[in-house]
Amino acid sequence: MDVSCAFPTALDSPDNIALAERLGYHRAWVYDTPQQSPDVWMTLALAAERTERIGLGPGVLVPSLRHPMVNAAATATLTALAPGRVAVAFGTGFTGRRAMGYGAIRWSFMDSYIRAYRSLLRGETINWEGAEMRMLHPDGHAPDRPIEVPILISALGPKGNKVANELGDGLFATLQPPEFMPEYSWVAYLEWGSVLDETEQNDSEHARLAAGPGWALSLHGAYEFGGAEAVRALPGGAEWLASVETTPPAQRHLAVHSGHCVELNPADRAAWDAGGSSTLRDVTLTGTREQIRDRLDNYRSLGVTEVVFQPCGPDIQRELERFLEASSS
Repeated sequence: MDVSCAFPTALDSPDNIALAERLGYHRAWVYDTPQQSPDVWMTLALAAERTERIGLGPGVLVPSLRHPMVNAAATATLTALAPGRVAVAFGTGFTGRRAMGYGAIRWSFMDSYIRAYRSLLRGETINWEGAEMRMLHPDGHAPDRPIEVPILISALGPKGNKVANELGDGLFATLQPPEFMPEYSWVAYLEWGSVLDETEQNDSEHARLAAGPGWALSLHGAYEFGGAEAVRALPGGAEWLASVETTPPAQRHLAVHSGHCVELNPADRAAWDAGGSSTLRDVTLTGTREQIRDRLDNYRSLGVTEVVFQPCGPDIQRELERFLEASSS
């Protein structure tokens, strides 16, 4: 199983990707979350200039954020800067849409968008929104078409599985392993967490800073997909809801997703302090080295071929080093 990393796109992400290459990580993915991040393609271009070997890609692109021509042109640019190292993942938009108050994209739109994007990279003329278009880049403005880039698709249910099977080269999964993972030869599975010392407790300051943002996703996801009652059933959930519900309903998504994958927001901290940290090892890839290795062995048995670890906290190098050491032991 390959060991890759991911970063919530930030100004220091190119340097962190260069660090990950030096440490031996297989690939680096960065998030397409414009409401809280620098541009994903600018970040990847800077990373390409600072690296030589590590794979690079957006994980995941949210189609509604850009015209398919824009993503095709950006893909072509990155391919020129990092030939043979680029992969692209698409998703319907968790952070990238819900943090702006939208729901997920329909899979019928995903299907049409990815078909158009692939056709553009092949140099074909497409019809999009009633207009005929193709990539017109002259020599020196993009690599010659066709441009071959593997595409992974983030899917949890049958509609997504169908699109991934028809249009993708692999699966990009997170939050909960879909039962159809064994159908794919390439499965990248995104996880958050931290390697803890043997006697370290779930509620340590290090655990809160390094693994807490990933843990908070269990609350964010429960709220988005199951509503208030799903959150209330979790340790610390009542305290989390009490904090979130002080925000007017029209802006509540801002309170839910503030600090997403980076730090605990006020609601997350209220839940953590109320005992929510007790679930840390259940909902993130957090534990001792032995516990991490056991979890990774289980992921292999489920069909994961590439584990993708997102580090958090003030010492990214320490988190990357400890996870890589634990995963390779």
